Amino acid sequence: MNDSTKNVATPPPVPKKKLQMAVYWGAACGGCCVSVLDVHEALFLVLEHADLVFWPIALDTKYKDVEAMPDKSIDLTLFNGAIRNSENEHIAKLLRQKSKVLVAYGSCAHMGGIPGLANFSTKEKLFQRVYKDTESTVNPDNIRPQTSYTVPEGELTLPVFYNDVKPLDKVVDVDYYIPGCPPQTERLVDVFKLIVTGATLPPAGSVVGVFDKGQCDCCKRTKSDNKKIKKFYRPWQIQDDGETCLLEQGIICMGPATRGGCGARCIDANMPCRGCYGPPPDVADPGAKMMSAIGTMIDSDDPMEIQEIVKGVVDPGGTFYRFSLPSALLRRTVQ
Repeated sequence: MNDSTKNVATPPPVPKKKLQMAVYWGAACGGCCVSVLDVHEALFLVLEHADLVFWPIALDTKYKDVEAMPDKSIDLTLFNGAIRNSENEHIAKLLRQKSKVLVAYGSCAHMGGIPGLANFSTKEKLFQRVYKDTESTVNPDNIRPQTSYTVPEGELTLPVFYNDVKPLDKVVDVDYYIPGCPPQTERLVDVFKLIVTGATLPPAGSVVGVFDKGQCDCCKRTKSDNKKIKKFYRPWQIQDDGETCLLEQGIICMGPATRGGCGARCIDANMPCRGCYGPPPDVADPGAKMMSAIGTMIDSDDPMEIQEIVKGVVDPGGTFYRFSLPSALLRRTVQ
């Protein structure tokens, strides 16, 4: 051995660059952000392989900091929440520009979610109710929020409130969808592991962490071929036997129009499925699918009796389109 090489130290391994990860909260309740925190001990896996560079509820990163980032410098962005106003849309476009992989995370980003039920109304009607007609509101001058207002200290601004709520993919291209209200935390960990390991990702546009079959195929409750009912009930109006298909007991359950993959946790807790995982791949509109299923169950040929039975379905729009109205074939009422 050459003496000149005896005391040469072995260079330390070059540390692998961590993934750059972002989380954003649009028009949503915050439950999706909580589900990110719910990874529990898997958080150590995330922190080992990723640095969070933008998450408004947890980090003091400013919008200008994101604007200064190189394009495609963020490896993974979880965008939860629908597009309700101009700020949501601006940040969606900004994060699309800066991100390699953009995920619509949760029902609101996926389909419009609960905020999307506002599409049954209009911006003007919403403002009239909120700022004028509510029982506790005293607003004789009918003052409304302004997008711009000048005070001695300068100009104050608010985002523009849109007439329609939109899912994320109506504004930007989305790489993947993780559905749920909120998504099951295990699915987030699965997707994160795929990216960390460099595994082959599903085709762009895929809904990940789900089954291609419907919720009813995953449900453990006893089902029969005789789904004929004379009355629909709300869950509190009937004593569920804990074993029989909820629909066969007359309780509206969105299982026939909902994709499986959530573990049927609501049904296991004796509550009907509400449809937050979205429709199976062969269903274009979950509300239309569900109304079709309900129509085949009504045990009557008498138009008057059928009308009375249908009255038992309280709030059909909110029931059948609870999470999916902005993505549905149905849009809004004609004035």
